[in-house]
Amino acid sequence: MKRRRSREYALQILFQLELTGNKLSNEVLDEFWESIKEDDEVKQFTYDIVSSTLANLETIDRVIQKAAEHWAIERMAAIDRNILRAATNEILYRSDIPSSVAINEALEIAKKYSTEDSAPFINGILDRIAEEGIHPSSSSKE
Repeated sequence: MKRRRSREYALQILFQLELTGNKLSNEVLDEFWESIKEDDEVKQFTYDIVSSTLANLETIDRVIQKAAEHWAIERMAAIDRNILRAATNEILYRSDIPSSVAINEALEIAKKYSTEDSAPFINGILDRIAEEGIHPSSSSKE
């Protein structure tokens, strides 16, 4: 459950940063954690997700775009886009986390924070990324 909470916090931070246009900083993190009482393990995993996702954002967005085929990433709902980004980050860059776990966690978070149509949409994209090995250097399957 700690990692789920971390993933939810990471989504909130990524969403906030996208909407405000702010950069990740100690000030932003301090403000975020000000009213939330969490242990250091949760905070660290949250930071790991957010910082890695932001550091690899261009690559992650390219991978999502390839998997989404007819959906422009900028036209996706902001909450769904950030769920996809965080999960894609885990699939591509976290060998210690099985893709199936990253996908399942993303679906549970989508059910909680987005619309009822979001989970199947997110599942389809993440499944393609995981199963078909869509990576930034791979060519489109069209």
